[in-house]
Amino acid sequence: QVQLVESGGGLVQAGGSLSLSCYASGQIFSDNVMGWYRRAPGKERELVATITTGGRTNYADSVKGRFTISRDNAKNTVYLKVNSLKPEDTAVYFCNLKTDWPFRGDYWGQGTQVTVSS
Repeated sequence: QVQLVESGGGLVQAGGSLSLSCYASGQIFSDNVMGWYRRAPGKERELVATITTGGRTNYADSVKGRFTISRDNAKNTVYLKVNSLKPEDTAVYFCNLKTDWPFRGDYWGQGTQVTVSS
């Protein structure tokens, strides 16, 4: 099984920045997609950004241009640099890892809280 552990959340003022990290351990296959999702109070979970092992990225429109996702394949770690934070960014941010081969898998971390004050 794959275990994901996030870190780096906290309380920041609007316009501030944070750096989130997620370390994956366990049986991790070479081809995978790691990403960040978030869930605000009373809202559904939504995709923030994803990145493949090859470095291809995808961002939600709401964060494009402000957030940057990256990964270190050797360390099995994915990062999310969050800039120009808005109160609307307040949420629990979850790390995710998906695989399709040789087995289909979908793994989640416990989440890290990001709170943006206005």
